[in-house]
Amino acid sequence: MTLTMNEPDTRNALTGNTAADEFVAACDHIDSNKHIKAVIITGNGPVFSAGGNLKDMKKMLNEDLPSEVIRESYRKGIQRIPLALYNLEIPTIAAVNGPAIGAGCDLACMCDIRIASTKASFAESFVKVGIIPGDGGAWFLPRVVGMSKAAEMSFTGDKVDAEEALRIGLISYLTSEENLMIEANGVATRIAANPGLVLRMTKKLLREGQRQDLASLLELSANLQAIAHKTSDHQEAVNAFLEKRKPNFQ
Repeated sequence: MTLTMNEPDTRNALTGNTAADEFVAACDHIDSNKHIKAVIITGNGPVFSAGGNLKDMKKMLNEDLPSEVIRESYRKGIQRIPLALYNLEIPTIAAVNGPAIGAGCDLACMCDIRIASTKASFAESFVKVGIIPGDGGAWFLPRVVGMSKAAEMSFTGDKVDAEEALRIGLISYLTSEENLMIEANGVATRIAANPGLVLRMTKKLLREGQRQDLASLLELSANLQAIAHKTSDHQEAVNAFLEKRKPNFQ
């Protein structure tokens, strides 16, 4: 499935609109559909996502909202996006077609794999407008590029171009603008060629490996592996390998 942010007039902003509701609804639909094995997230127009809508921030300033109201607006708004995306059971791919700024950069980091066109750039730029990463960026970015580079990006707010993003591991693939979705669909197709249940369990292990100790992860791995060994897809994979043919997963 491909999800395309489609508010080019606001540079695909993630605040001051219905983005959070729509992302959550899309993720609920995806998790309930066992036929979907991979998701691509991209943006329509020249920008992947500019993150927060500055006009919406200005409105909050003009209305002089109390701090507790702003806090709740984050909890009930943009913070629902990282929770929905992170908890998706299937692999996610960000196809970054242009600048990914602030929460847009963090949105890309919420995905398992990032592919970018040469038009893409990334900036953890919250400090430039006098705010912090309120959408989980301080959790996601260090896990993608390491603490030192994440600190540099967060403290300076400087832009990282596509080639630098590839060098520091922020993206896995760099391609031309016209080939971006071809590359993204190619990766998604290679993922989706594999058994769906095993993909979901593998992603769960990768997620749990970020917070569990080795012994706990090994125990979880043994439990999930016992399930995997009993699936018809495992039997088909073994038979296909021994019979020197392509597997037909169900």
